[in-house]
Amino acid sequence: MRSCTYAWVRFHLLWAGALFFCLLGVVGTRAVAQPIQVIDDTGQSVAVATPAQRIVSLAPHVTENLFAAGVGDRVVAAVDYSDTPPDAAQLPRVGGYSRLDLERILAFQPDLVVAWASGNPADVVTRIEALGIPVYRSQPNRLDDIAKTLRNLARLAGNPDAGEEAARAFLRRRDALAARFAGRAPVRVFYQIWDRPLRTIGGQQILTDVMRLCGGVNVFGALDALAPTVSVEAVLAADPEVIVASGMGEERPDWLDAWRAWPQLTAVRADNLVFIPPALLQRPTPRLLDGAEQLCTALEAARSHLAALRHEAASEGMK
Repeated sequence: MRSCTYAWVRFHLLWAGALFFCLLGVVGTRAVAQPIQVIDDTGQSVAVATPAQRIVSLAPHVTENLFAAGVGDRVVAAVDYSDTPPDAAQLPRVGGYSRLDLERILAFQPDLVVAWASGNPADVVTRIEALGIPVYRSQPNRLDDIAKTLRNLARLAGNPDAGEEAARAFLRRRDALAARFAGRAPVRVFYQIWDRPLRTIGGQQILTDVMRLCGGVNVFGALDALAPTVSVEAVLAADPEVIVASGMGEERPDWLDAWRAWPQLTAVRADNLVFIPPALLQRPTPRLLDGAEQLCTALEAARSHLAALRHEAASEGMK
């Protein structure tokens, strides 16, 4: 009888000890749990205690990247012109990227806000951060940054595998374009964003990286500003071999063909005046590669035009 009692007591002591250590392990795991932490495009650390469930996007390209990263279902509100993919167009609005409605942003009780470093009003973004809401500042200035953005946004929302898959698909396509076009003969390109004032892109702008992908050289690549203002005289002095314009919509802007008023420009003489829709080329998202492919194809055609122009000039010189 004593042996049975001893065995019964021993069994329960062992069971209680096992339960204690199991609970201790759970408590210990909770104690050492770490927040999800990434570095944004401005070099700042961004951390969330748990995966973000309520994200507010403050730029159209940010909204598109959140969906591309596989976490679009976590986006509760976005700014105007967040129209890609179609589901994004149905999101509630919190103003425009340059005129944010702070009260409306806060009304959505976000646990993460994704801002546009160079496009949003800095004071509004700083006020959001001061309220204890994590802010990720997006500023993709290189094609590699798009892949980084996809990974980081997916990590912050607790779906790193989807972000990794999207990033790898983007880089594979980028590398395939580079293999086709980056080694081609360089052509000098002037990219015109707007006409009044005459505005272009500097060396730190992502479109300069896209040009390199296609074997193009930004004639204003030495400028540090993302979207510097230049003069007509500066363009004439640079004498680009190709002029690319975007505009605001899907139609070719009149001011692209206005360059024909300067027939001495190589781009005009070679008829290398190119329009690519801004929706494809001016949003730093995976769709940028659609615009890049159009640009690469246009520069390839421009090389043929330039070769014909040189041949014509050589023929004239022999007469």
